[in-house]
Amino acid sequence: MILLSAAQSRELDRLSRDVYGIASYSLMTRAGEAVAEALVRRFPDALAGGVLVVCGKGNNGGDGFVAGRRLIEMGVKVDALLLGKPAELKGDADRAHRDYHAAGGRGRPASSESDVAKAFGSPPGAVIDAILGTGLNAGVKGVARATIDAINRCNRPVVAVDIASGINADTGAMMGAAVRASLTVTFGFAKYGHVSYPGAHHCGDLEIAEIGFAPRAIDDIAPRGRLLEAPEVRPLIRVRDVNSHKGMYGHPLVIAGSRGKSGAALLASRGALRMGAGLVTAAIPECVAAVVAAGQAELMTEPIPDRDGHFDARRASAALGSLIDGKDALIVGPGMGLTDGTKDLIAWLIKHAARADRPMLIDADGLNVLAAVGAEKLKRVKGAVVLTPHPGEMARLLRSDTATVNADRISAARELCNRTGAFVLLKGARTVIAAPDGTVLVNASGNPGMATPGMGDALCGILGALLAQKYPPLDALALGTFLHGYAADRVAARVGGVGYLAGDLIEELPAALDTLSR
Repeated sequence: MILLSAAQSRELDRLSRDVYGIASYSLMTRAGEAVAEALVRRFPDALAGGVLVVCGKGNNGGDGFVAGRRLIEMGVKVDALLLGKPAELKGDADRAHRDYHAAGGRGRPASSESDVAKAFGSPPGAVIDAILGTGLNAGVKGVARATIDAINRCNRPVVAVDIASGINADTGAMMGAAVRASLTVTFGFAKYGHVSYPGAHHCGDLEIAEIGFAPRAIDDIAPRGRLLEAPEVRPLIRVRDVNSHKGMYGHPLVIAGSRGKSGAALLASRGALRMGAGLVTAAIPECVAAVVAAGQAELMTEPIPDRDGHFDARRASAALGSLIDGKDALIVGPGMGLTDGTKDLIAWLIKHAARADRPMLIDADGLNVLAAVGAEKLKRVKGAVVLTPHPGEMARLLRSDTATVNADRISAARELCNRTGAFVLLKGARTVIAAPDGTVLVNASGNPGMATPGMGDALCGILGALLAQKYPPLDALALGTFLHGYAADRVAARVGGVGYLAGDLIEELPAALDTLSR
């Protein structure tokens, strides 16, 4: 599914109108009618109580008036509430308002909170939210906020026009207050705010209506945003030749673990094995080598010199120098810990990677070490680099804070990508992937039960295996991330949504991949 920013959505309107000659009022008409028809189709039992259309002064309100006019033509009782004065309406919105009244529509202006309270004194059967639209970039205040609160209190089906009022179309952030829509009808293409939390929650079900934008206009915009769903990732799955052997499917090296965190190295390695890597070697501190080796019979292990339970950089780099040669990808960081030795080891790996065209994925403790030594150094690296932070790790890498990262996850991922030249995967509900070419992917799979230890370790193993199998980095991230969540969804459906473990997800990978490929 294509995703647009608010600016791209405006440009789609402008190009369709000014370059390709599509009348703006015809677009508004089809948009409003699509909203009305969706409401009738989805909530037929609510129509007996009538529909209240709540309109702002802009074109979003104009869409709402068209929807009201179309509902009247369909025999539905309609009232309209205009947040402002009719004289303030301009252009297509003014025309839609006049057409609504010409069709027999009833309405009233609301300039105060008491006006809003009167309009909701007798709750309607359903509400159309046509207040703010996708251009919102400031906090919601005054009458608009009071109206949003009234809509949310009325406990009736709510259909939002284009986006739930109060949601930022670029980030999904709630701008002070936001409508909790049952259904959002958007036009032409989805926006980032529809699929990013909390916007995804406030938008309810999402329906995309085709309203006649010029096809060449979207080609001119060339959007690089996508929502990752099964149809997007299925073509990335490779069918193995019958005449196969393990040397054909990559050999990642997992550099991970420390005393007390041998499980991180094991989970990353198991994820790589279950993702079909031909061979997997785990380079782990000597103190945990026996535990890791005993934990997975199919895994090759290389004990690396340590000090106080962590990698000893000076001796470890000497051991790793020859071990890295011949490997198809590096997976660095799970359970390493943050010590002077791990800082020096990460710095050494970056220097080593600068000379070799080999993909390197850095995760978990490796990211915290990277934040300390300077993520900008990654621009020197010759091969592809993948960074997989959660919001806290992202905040440290950007020298920001977690609240700022979560307020605009897409911008945070893009910023780290720009600073480092790396591919960035920002974990969380609706994981965000950013690529150096400007592509942004938002993942649709997964569930709250994944909020347990080791899920990130499993993911980095999955991704590392795909990188080792010579998948282009963006394809590896798209397929691996979606499959990670898809396997979790299958486990949750089978055993319950809470209490399953990262190991359960890893064991589900082969069956999930098989089902997804069909």
